[in-house]
Amino acid sequence: MNALSPASRAARRASAREARDAFPAMGVYAIRDRDSGRVLLGVSRNVPAALNRARFELRMRSHADRMLQAAWEQGGPERLAFEVLELVKERDDPAFDYAGELKALEAFHREALAEAAGADHA
Repeated sequence: MNALSPASRAARRASAREARDAFPAMGVYAIRDRDSGRVLLGVSRNVPAALNRARFELRMRSHADRMLQAAWEQGGPERLAFEVLELVKERDDPAFDYAGELKALEAFHREALAEAAGADHA
């Protein structure tokens, strides 16, 4: 039998409501192969969930990126770095275009990665 007091039930409900209504951690992330330097860049409306899904798919040997999967299988989880590059800040404007902001951030980080890769090969 559940022996939770009404106060603790109410506190749990309030906590769950706050978590549900919280601004999601949307932004840009990278999964970096520490040995080769190869980077998989991603954008998500829920970055922690996207990184968790990538780890799960790698453990289950079902990740869509075959090179990343091979790196995981050769070197294990220590070979890959899972990084949050930038998160979108919550805005007061209800009409703010978060999808557009994510696209802009993705373009910025892709360009920065391309420049860094070019500098490495120069």
